[in-house]
Amino acid sequence: MELGATERERSAALNDAVGALHRRERTIAELHEWMLGRGLDRDLVEDVIGELVEVGELDDQRFAYAYAADKRELSGWGSERIEAALADRGLDRSLAEAAAAEPRESGLERAVELLRRRAEAIDDEASRNRALSFLTRRGFDYELSYDAIRAAES
Repeated sequence: MELGATERERSAALNDAVGALHRRERTIAELHEWMLGRGLDRDLVEDVIGELVEVGELDDQRFAYAYAADKRELSGWGSERIEAALADRGLDRSLAEAAAAEPRESGLERAVELLRRRAEAIDDEASRNRALSFLTRRGFDYELSYDAIRAAES
């Protein structure tokens, strides 16, 4: 009888985990915390997560690259901000760095485009400082931000 109850618990935990992933993509670390927060046994959580990874339902690499692409294209974030956000979501720093990496040329183009869409003239030191602050808050590094400001001025 005990084995049946354990199997029911496992099945319910697996169904809950799949439902959580279908509502919102999560990292392994996020799903782990979510399941533990629901009061599930640590061994059960590890077992369910292992199965989800094995069948491909839970994949940190897929998550990292999709998240980076979305934040880059939809939110205009730079590589530094994307990398920090991925690390905050529990991803290994090397995976976060790899997913956030972007060729310098495309990052520069995106930064210049953000400045142009902002439609604020960059014609004095104060406006350059505002533009620099804007880009660095978006997660672009200082060197690329300076280059984008120079490009947008011309």
